[in-house]
Amino acid sequence: MKTISFAKAFLPVVMLGVGGLCQSAFAQNPYLPLWEYIPDGEPYVFEDPDKPGEKRVYVYGSHDSLLEYYCGREQVVWSAPVDDLSNWRYDGLIYRLDRDRDGNLLNANGEGDVLYAPDITEVVEKDGTKTYYFYPNVQGSREGVIAKSKRPDGPFESCSWSKEDPRLGYSVLRFDPAVFVDDDGRVYGYWGFERSYAAELDPATMCTVKPGTKVVEDMVSGRYQEDVFRFFEASSLRKIKDKYVFIYSRWTKDGEFGMPESNYTLAYAYGDSPLGPWTYGGTIIDGRARDTDENGKAIPTAHPQGNTHGSICEINGKWWVFYHRQTGLSQYSRQAMVAPIEVTVEEGKGGKVMITEGEYTSEGFATEGLNPLNKTAAGIACYYTGPKPAWDEFPKFFFPGSYVQNTYFDPSSYQGPFNLKEPFCPVVNNTSGSTVGYKYFNFANIDKQAKVELVFNMIPKGIDGTLTIMLGSPYKSRGGRVVGTLNISKDAPQELTHFATPVTGLNDKAGKQALFFLFESATKEQSLCDIYDFQFVVK
Repeated sequence: MKTISFAKAFLPVVMLGVGGLCQSAFAQNPYLPLWEYIPDGEPYVFEDPDKPGEKRVYVYGSHDSLLEYYCGREQVVWSAPVDDLSNWRYDGLIYRLDRDRDGNLLNANGEGDVLYAPDITEVVEKDGTKTYYFYPNVQGSREGVIAKSKRPDGPFESCSWSKEDPRLGYSVLRFDPAVFVDDDGRVYGYWGFERSYAAELDPATMCTVKPGTKVVEDMVSGRYQEDVFRFFEASSLRKIKDKYVFIYSRWTKDGEFGMPESNYTLAYAYGDSPLGPWTYGGTIIDGRARDTDENGKAIPTAHPQGNTHGSICEINGKWWVFYHRQTGLSQYSRQAMVAPIEVTVEEGKGGKVMITEGEYTSEGFATEGLNPLNKTAAGIACYYTGPKPAWDEFPKFFFPGSYVQNTYFDPSSYQGPFNLKEPFCPVVNNTSGSTVGYKYFNFANIDKQAKVELVFNMIPKGIDGTLTIMLGSPYKSRGGRVVGTLNISKDAPQELTHFATPVTGLNDKAGKQALFFLFESATKEQSLCDIYDFQFVVK
């Protein structure tokens, strides 16, 4: 196993990648540490190069390290063994593009190009050796650069330099590239922004159009074209049995799902050929955490807008959709998310592919429910609404109520994800009328007769108010049950402090349950507190 550091990149990952591996021992959403920002994740199961015969799932994505713009100048990879999806490992830097074909700096300041949503594909040679082709999604004049490695965790070296110009590549692939190698060895590429493109590729180059074939324009209809597909970006291709499944970011219609238009949903289409024709399948995940209010009106219960990019992956016989969420007050701090889905394929010509829509939750891979006896980072909230709806004016978000704050840390004092000196992604701006929720907890291992407290780490904000704890729903009219109340005083120290309150009735209903915190105060438009983490404690 290699350990790699890199300069001028995302500080938390740099420091934690030096001298050892960084691991996340939790399976919740986001499934990576809350200081890490990996959007656009493409998941693949590959053989572990250091343990032949064993499989790992690798996630390749952008790296939101520029803070004030999308993505970063480096791409990294995280992986986990397929039989332990709570054990994520940072495998380090896999690619930078800062030098040309001849080894000269591409930019006078030494910085690499910005790298966007990537893809990867595995080619098995006749002698059984494997080559991994990496498509880093460089924009601008070097869109044609791709890279390759003998390992799925890199490092990857650029391999498509132009013979005429040492600073350019020659790939046909452009915005948001995706590449797929079929069972017969034929190779296909997909790309596009608001219009979709595809082509059969030359296996000798892995990035140019196969001689005798042409680029397919408008493989599915785009955002401004008629028909239901409404392709926006984020091409991804998977083969399931004898069907080809095209996953992409779809621009919904205004009023669709009872909500404004958005490109925050992943959708799919399917067909009998890798280049179509295609049949629209439906939505796989909605990043707005679409739900309904007390009156049944559709509302976003997370960030109201955003972009999305991801794909689906089968791991040990179970299917998952990988996507990302927005955090903070801008579009530029996105985190890796996952949800279970069900995939059904009708084999044979014209057969259907049916994929259920995943649910936006705090569970991640912990599909039996989160353990309430573990300390839970407040930042894994999957539900946050305010007294008025949140809105966006690109690239900024505006929240009258609760939201998850994006945070980073000084690695010199890092001691772990719950070190109170370095808390991560608190839930902030908890104004009167706000609700924060977590789906789902499993209280089965807490005895019904046990005395239980809910302990918070929070910073009070100098106003009187109450935090009501509910299970099932935030609405009593829809079955929500109050299990506890915490009073917050204006006189409480405005510093990170433990607060505890008794809770009852956790096991009055069997199965997993959603947990909600409701904030009320006579003082409006001012936050009661910032919440960093909480834990159910049996006394």
